[in-house]
Amino acid sequence: MSKDNADHLRAELKSLADTLEEVLGNSGEKSKEELGKLRTKAEKALRESRHRLGETGDVIARQTREAAARTDEYVRDNPWASVGIGAAVGVVLGVLLTRR
Repeated sequence: MSKDNADHLRAELKSLADTLEEVLGNSGEKSKEELGKLRTKAEKALRESRHRLGETGDVIARQTREAAARTDEYVRDNPWASVGIGAAVGVVLGVLLTRR
């Protein structure tokens, strides 16, 4: 996930949380009409967040597929280097896990 996507995701979730917090925090002292307005605002924020998060999910899925395709291409072009990298990663993980 790119930094821009992660920042976008955080901003969307914060906006939604802020809206819901406003609704929940003020619901006890509001009239029925004001509660209706807050509910409408919360529903709108939820719909917008779902839409934007869906778009972000699509971007992340596309980037993941592209990375997997590049990795597959590299492994096919450089099989022995890939085996060496895999072995080195295995050794490093083995050493790190046995130290615990």
